Amino acid sequence: MARNVNAKIQRITEGTLVVGIDIAKHTHVARSVDWRGIELGKPLAFENTRTGLEGLEQWLEELKRSHTKNDVVIGMEPTGHYWMALAQYLQQRGIQVVHVNPSHVKKSKELDDNSPTKNDVKDALTIARLVKDGRYAEPIIPLGVHAELRTGMNQRERLMEDLQRVTGRIHNWLDRFFPEFVPTVFKDWNGKAALALLRKAWLPVDISNMEPEQVVHMWREADIKRGVGLKAAKKLVSVAQKSIGLRQGLTMARQELQILMSQYDLIGQQLTQLEGQIAELLAEIPGATQMLGIPGLGLSTVAGFLAEVGDLSLFTSWHQIRKLAGLNLKEDSSGMHKGQTVISKRGRSRLRALLYRGVFFLVATNPEFKLLHQHFKTRVDNPLKPKQSLVALCGKLIRILFTMGTRHVDYDPIRALGPAYRRLTNQAA
Repeated sequence: MARNVNAKIQRITEGTLVVGIDIAKHTHVARSVDWRGIELGKPLAFENTRTGLEGLEQWLEELKRSHTKNDVVIGMEPTGHYWMALAQYLQQRGIQVVHVNPSHVKKSKELDDNSPTKNDVKDALTIARLVKDGRYAEPIIPLGVHAELRTGMNQRERLMEDLQRVTGRIHNWLDRFFPEFVPTVFKDWNGKAALALLRKAWLPVDISNMEPEQVVHMWREADIKRGVGLKAAKKLVSVAQKSIGLRQGLTMARQELQILMSQYDLIGQQLTQLEGQIAELLAEIPGATQMLGIPGLGLSTVAGFLAEVGDLSLFTSWHQIRKLAGLNLKEDSSGMHKGQTVISKRGRSRLRALLYRGVFFLVATNPEFKLLHQHFKTRVDNPLKPKQSLVALCGKLIRILFTMGTRHVDYDPIRALGPAYRRLTNQAA
């Protein structure tokens, strides 16, 4: 795979047909150029169906034959998810597919006609000429178990979002109909005893007419034998009798809570099942088991990392993954002015956020990351702010995961610290 601009430019030869495709939901537009940027043939509009894709393939063969080309490179913007089926179809036929940054298309579309006009036909030609100049990236499309893992983690993310929405609606319900439920009666609404009550959809008016023994009996039937008893039940009944919750619309309020709790339980079951399947997929990926052995690193972080990055053997260095996450450094300097160094954020935001959350927990639970975090904040030369230190440790985590995933070695605390920081361990000891 081409890793720098020179290699990408050298990839385009006199025998290469360069094609730019403007992606849409239903109808794509393709235009072709040669290695100098001269347009070949007429634009092609084709539908996002098998008939349309077969028409594209026929159009490519005709251009190759009429202009004596023996190779094809197709560039496109990664527009949402609409490009995926087309890219898969082309790759299965041995045609190389590359990505062009949408911001590059936007900034360079005026070079040909000095006009900000935007349309599909114009954008397709702009994409083709960017590819011709080597301004493209080679997409990493997951295959096999990595494709399964990415789909599974996408499902998990959506389920977590659904769970947050349902949780917010349960909070809303409690604030309206039983505002004393938390924290007067229970410290949290999702404890076992609290959930058992909510699943019954009992309102304060119902509980206030009960005997405490009835509440205890319900808890025992729900197999809750510790933490709550007669004392807790008496407190619940007493608080319910004095509740300031709404007293109107109670029939629909019960139904609302029943619906919310059924949704909450269903999403919880789906998450448990999905996470079990994700754990099975991780067991098939070399190095994943070793990654899970890092103290303080959970299954969701490892699975999310491998889902976003894909097959680690496709990378030659961990620096490429750092750039993929947008954690590589940039600065704005000119003449005597030296700008502030910050991360580029030109990459996968989901991967960047995942690494940051993982490091946030590691500095609290992992001795090596905790020591490194303290060192970065207090060192004499170029001390970092806490957030800057966490971002720097994201790079450290990438390097460790890449090494473990490619060499299949276990976590080594001494190697994790690195030669410059091993003496800190001896000092701390």
